[in-house]
Amino acid sequence: MSDVIRSEIQIRPPSVLTRIAASFARAGRKLAAEPLGLGGFVILGLLCLIAIFAPLLAPYDPAIQALGDALQPPSLAHLAGTDEFGRDILSRLIFGTRITIQTVLSISLIVGPIGLLIGVVAGFFGGRIDALLMRATDIVLSFPSLILALAFAAALGAGLTTAIIAISLTAWPPIARLARAEALVVRNADYVVAARLYGASPMRILLLYIAPMCVPSVIVRLTLNMAGIILTAASLGFLGLGAQPPAPEWGAMISSGRKFMLDYWWVAVMPGIAILLTSLAFNIAGDALRDILDPRHARS
Repeated sequence: MSDVIRSEIQIRPPSVLTRIAASFARAGRKLAAEPLGLGGFVILGLLCLIAIFAPLLAPYDPAIQALGDALQPPSLAHLAGTDEFGRDILSRLIFGTRITIQTVLSISLIVGPIGLLIGVVAGFFGGRIDALLMRATDIVLSFPSLILALAFAAALGAGLTTAIIAISLTAWPPIARLARAEALVVRNADYVVAARLYGASPMRILLLYIAPMCVPSVIVRLTLNMAGIILTAASLGFLGLGAQPPAPEWGAMISSGRKFMLDYWWVAVMPGIAILLTSLAFNIAGDALRDILDPRHARS
């Protein structure tokens, strides 16, 4: 009996909290060795702080119009210039960070669990369930994501909430396919086979043994997808299907500033730079996170 208990302990995987703590500790050591990835995470941290403390950091109210100061170039009074209504562009960029972070986090919280659930269920059960779920995934993937998001946003109506829903409806298939691939590998692991032998139910195996092992890959893919999410959200805002005026959404700011591009370049360029830096930071952080969570570096 003692041999059976000892063998069960040896093949039983560590608890979820233990794996998460070990992963964070290992990630911290590896991130310190990658200055570029560390820089990406620092920029993202600064963006989160800007979004939280926007009312304290913004030098002006982003909605107050001052027509006498319209289209002023960058100066000490207005570091990023003013728009056609005399509103301070820097203040609008700072408050626009809130909209961008809210959009990215909301879509990630929707897409991540949906894609993970669909993928692990398809990979674990296989057969007709796998075929049905993957064919639905293929149908969504067959459409360009931006065009499909535009169609959903136009059907649901303009607004930030509908833009988040529209992007979420098009962003889950890559996550589902990745989770399915991970589940196909994990379901044949020794501890999963042992759990079946000890009488664990399929739901318990799915939630406690397979899904947690797929989470790191899903997190990496979500981080890499965030740049695309930002660009899609900005595209919807540019076309008037995202956050509505006077909300300082970066895509809408570019749309309103394109009329002044030749003579007053800062009106459209400043929000474009904000989108560029944010997307670049997410890409760099995603690449670093992928290297950190790569199993080939698990012993380094």
